[in-house]
Amino acid sequence: MGMIYNTGMQNSDNKNVVKRFNVEVIEKGSEPAFRELMSDDFVNRTAPPGAPNGPASMWNMFQNVLRPAFPDLTVEIHEQLEDGDRVVTRKTIRGTHEGAFFGIAPTHKKVEIQVIDIVRVKDGKYAEHWGVNTLGATLAELRQ
Repeated sequence: MGMIYNTGMQNSDNKNVVKRFNVEVIEKGSEPAFRELMSDDFVNRTAPPGAPNGPASMWNMFQNVLRPAFPDLTVEIHEQLEDGDRVVTRKTIRGTHEGAFFGIAPTHKKVEIQVIDIVRVKDGKYAEHWGVNTLGATLAELRQ
């Protein structure tokens, strides 16, 4: 008889938390889902030094920066890997540049931002986030 591991369900739940966040919060802009999935003591470890790094700054980025600039924004998850309470997601955020974005007037160009992020999930909520993305390259492309 094989060993029984207790982590399978938890890991699956953690991946689902991250999937839900990407679809319901980033793509659809659901504030109730954001409140349900975001820990009050969440820390965005990728925020620039001295910049806000709590839940409100994440909501602001999605709702007041990304969504107005790319009203047709979609998130495609290519793969998710997990290690303990951390979920790594490789994804593409796509949209059409229809609103001002970091001071760049709408260009109506279709853009893709490649993202790899790590989320620490605690009690079914986002506790910490680290990430790398191609936002800089996207901004350079829009400025051309």
